[in-house]
Amino acid sequence: MNDEQKQRYSRHILLHELGHEGQEKIASSHALVIGAGGLGSPASFYLASGGFGKITLVDNDQVELTNLQRQILHTTDRIGMNKALSGKKTLEKINPTIEIAALTERMDEARLPQLVKTADIVLDCTDNFRTRLSINRICMSLGKPLVSGAVVAFDGQISVYDPRRSDSPCYACLFPEDQHFEDIKAAQVGVFAPLVGIIGTMQAAEALKLAAGIGQSLAGSLLLLDSLTMEWTKIRLEKNPDCPVCARKHT
Repeated sequence: MNDEQKQRYSRHILLHELGHEGQEKIASSHALVIGAGGLGSPASFYLASGGFGKITLVDNDQVELTNLQRQILHTTDRIGMNKALSGKKTLEKINPTIEIAALTERMDEARLPQLVKTADIVLDCTDNFRTRLSINRICMSLGKPLVSGAVVAFDGQISVYDPRRSDSPCYACLFPEDQHFEDIKAAQVGVFAPLVGIIGTMQAAEALKLAAGIGQSLAGSLLLLDSLTMEWTKIRLEKNPDCPVCARKHT
């Protein structure tokens, strides 16, 4: 690290568990953030400020007025702009020393593996089960840790699915691919603005810990938050020995 980087990340470096070595690991890591909306906004803010060497933002949607209540990457003058490009502009102002890539394309089964393969850590900041299941399947097949968050109304959840650990379940262990789950959109029931900030920031924290190799991740646990009462619930997740997505990796 040069002198500017040492000063920029000095409060990280002061942390005994992190230090220079941990910060160097973060600086050499690449985070793929799929979704630059409610969760992707705070997550990418802290990935950038925390010093991830490269962040790839993926989103094909445009900024709308209704987004601005919670999607803090974007500003009023960017209504109509692609969210990934808007996010890139914001993050470059926060930390011009790192690489920010903005992808405006829609992800599909063919493109996702190409992107996941290049990343060290994947953050799922999307809002539908089909995409989440696809991301999970690809991360498991390529051995990439996945930090997954979700919010609806006043309820939020976060977990880590880490295929590098033989005891870690995957997203499909919790939400099997052969079952139907109904997507509930913010446009249908609303979403409490600070809640996406809480969950998205926690996604960044988990990603930073994974990159630095410190602490204990949420792999094997699901954290649930009821933001009306501010009550947290931690559920232990068991790996499904018959899961068609992850079980075969360790048989």
